[in-house]
Amino acid sequence: MAKRDYYEVLGVGKSASAEEIKKAYRKKAIQYHPDKNPDDKEAEEKFKEAAEAYEVLSNPEKKQRYDQFGHAGMSGAAGGGGFSGGGFSDIEDIFSAFGDIFGGHFGGFGGFSGGGGRSRGGRRVSRGSDLRVKVRLNLQEIVNGVEKKIKVKKYVACQHCSGTGAKNGSSYSTCGTCGGAGQVTRVQNTLLGQMQTTSACPTCQGEGKMITDKCNHCAGEGVVREEEVINIKIPAGVGEGMQLNVSGKGNTGRRGGINGDLLVVITEAEDEELVRDGNNLIYNLFLSFPEITLGTTAEIPTVDGKVKVKIEPGTQPEKILRLRGKGIPDVNGYGRGDLLVRVHVWIPKKLSNEEKRALEKLQDSPGFQGGPSAQERSFFQKMKDMFE
Repeated sequence: MAKRDYYEVLGVGKSASAEEIKKAYRKKAIQYHPDKNPDDKEAEEKFKEAAEAYEVLSNPEKKQRYDQFGHAGMSGAAGGGGFSGGGFSDIEDIFSAFGDIFGGHFGGFGGFSGGGGRSRGGRRVSRGSDLRVKVRLNLQEIVNGVEKKIKVKKYVACQHCSGTGAKNGSSYSTCGTCGGAGQVTRVQNTLLGQMQTTSACPTCQGEGKMITDKCNHCAGEGVVREEEVINIKIPAGVGEGMQLNVSGKGNTGRRGGINGDLLVVITEAEDEELVRDGNNLIYNLFLSFPEITLGTTAEIPTVDGKVKVKIEPGTQPEKILRLRGKGIPDVNGYGRGDLLVRVHVWIPKKLSNEEKRALEKLQDSPGFQGGPSAQERSFFQKMKDMFE
């Protein structure tokens, strides 16, 4: 089923401010909150849908990509493979990311608290940082899409302790401060009565346990830095500066934490013959004076191979010939651009005496007298010529 527009999900317009988007999300989240709608699968899906929309629209960079490319800008278009514009696999992630949005309304859900890393039963689980890499594509790869293998240095789970940070994976004990809960509760007396606050345990940093014998290979961090080859599929139609998200391929979180994401930034290599203009391509065709006067057949390079184009006698300089569908596919799947062939006349700088005499004879001929007619000079005729 196709995803709904994120603005429609939150019930705001594209011109909505960051504060309006936040308020709209909070309203939807409270409406479909799991505590308010127990065992309601439809409400749970709407709750996740609202969180996904807010995750994108609350981030200026993601919002800009979404406004420009739609859902394809988040996922690399349908069938792109491996890219994700965010989204949440479970409700734990939502409260981990946006728990502070609710401002005490419902407080939490099923023992999960907002803020910091992802939580399990009140215990904090760290999230690895994202990685950002640049991938340079040539025009052929942009037009057809491509699968790339990239080598990155990243933090991965230590194999010797299974990512726990403890020697043999079992050398740890329950935190004495929080009793393994990962959080502590404080009660303060105020003018309005007692106020209760809950925060991550300062002794175990919210993990609920303490390592008694650290792993020698990772120094108790649970992660080590290694080189990894990652296979990514880049869809057709991407452009300079576009960022694609490979979910879960970033750094691994400390001590059994969850993975960050790999952010792939697209850069374009300049083509020797074709110039990109949006989804269109431009080719500058240079013809000699006899060719453009008498007409000829020109060979035009395209991304699909060379094609022959007939140049009619008397074709005027700067005329644009359009080869439909020979441009770049739209990243959202809405058709394909065109190849625009711009005709130029190459004027020789040096002539032999014989060539000069031939031209001197021609300049007095009737066919070389005068200039363009009023119709040929008109703006509308020029526009018509551009789109022929």
